[in-house]
Amino acid sequence: MRALFTILHRYLGLSIAVFLIITGLTGAIISWDHELDEFLNPHLLKTSSLGTPQSATALAYKVEKQFPEIQVTYYETATEPGHSYYYWVEPRVNPENGDLYKPNFNQVYVDPISGDILGKREWGAVWPISSENFISFLYKLHFSLHIPEFKDIHWGVLLLGVIALMWTIDCFIGFYLTLPRRRQTRKSNSPHSKRKRSYWQRWKPAWQIRRNAGNYKFNFDLHRAFGLWTWVLLFVIAFTGFSLNLYREVFFPLMTLVSDVSPTPIDSRTPTPHHQPIEANFGFEKAIALGAEQARQRNWKSPVGSLWYAREFGIYRLEFFSAEEGHGAGGVGHNAVYIDAQTGEHLGDWQPWQGSTADLFVQAQFPLHSGRILGLPGRILISIMGVVVAILSVTGIIIWWRKRQARIFARKQQSQYLPSELSAKIANTSAP
Repeated sequence: MRALFTILHRYLGLSIAVFLIITGLTGAIISWDHELDEFLNPHLLKTSSLGTPQSATALAYKVEKQFPEIQVTYYETATEPGHSYYYWVEPRVNPENGDLYKPNFNQVYVDPISGDILGKREWGAVWPISSENFISFLYKLHFSLHIPEFKDIHWGVLLLGVIALMWTIDCFIGFYLTLPRRRQTRKSNSPHSKRKRSYWQRWKPAWQIRRNAGNYKFNFDLHRAFGLWTWVLLFVIAFTGFSLNLYREVFFPLMTLVSDVSPTPIDSRTPTPHHQPIEANFGFEKAIALGAEQARQRNWKSPVGSLWYAREFGIYRLEFFSAEEGHGAGGVGHNAVYIDAQTGEHLGDWQPWQGSTADLFVQAQFPLHSGRILGLPGRILISIMGVVVAILSVTGIIIWWRKRQARIFARKQQSQYLPSELSAKIANTSAP
């Protein structure tokens, strides 16, 4: 059994190593995406205008008027002093051919005081890489490898979801391989205590790094000990990577089979193709008014903080927060309501850290993966873990390569002293 797990660990690890190096290093950086973006792009994200901010909704219409080929689908209704309004935009359908326009940008930034458009950019653009899209380039590389969609399927997201699932399985295999082999112990008056001491003493070296035992042993110890000391965090990152990337395809359906999960209205609907978005029957003002009425009935004190039109589902999602509240409770978000964009019907609510145990587990996936569940210390920890993941992957490759070279050398040595027929048999049956 141990030999089988060794082979599985070797080839699972080699299969996912390059992907983990990329996602680990990018994850270490994008833990600070907002701060780095502000540092690199103050001309877009910051303003120096003085006065009373204009309505974010009114400026959303101004953006759509200036760029008629796009539709605003997300914006926040207020911003902190000195910061711009930010609008996420998506292309409209070209009535001449039924395809989407290609505006080459998906974000627009507006001065909230003057109403001037500060600039626009394409979040996640592959080329050319500049200060404006550098952080988003890394972010998209982290979860999709920039593999393009095909037939409305996010192939890069699916691929990394499968990689994360393989990594999750390999976490358990790797842990098992650190355990010492069982062996018979001599009989004594206290066999249990003696066996426990013996077992721990044999396992203890797996947690340690030998510094003066040569490069190979140091590299091996680094791989094994780092994996043990950070095992829980590695498992959390791997599992949440799987759950986030394969959410609709695998994770949420599995959760509904094993427990009671409350699906959001978006989870309950099948999206339309990208080039066939659902047109809303009313605009932002009515959506905000309908959402605010639902908030008053629930005695929520915060104002409407953001509006998202999920146009492939025909649903408005309104979150309630002030500009200073950031990512919400534990990084999971804010109170929200869902409004049908065709009928104005209230479709449901969403509240952070509310619901069944399964609901809480589902909500915790992104905060755990990003570290935001622990605030600033959690983000620091995840950033460090990104580097650890890359180190484990590199050391794993080195271990495999050194062992492979040793096997090749051994086969050559054997072939020099064995009869030709026997040496050929050994070469054909040896592990590659």
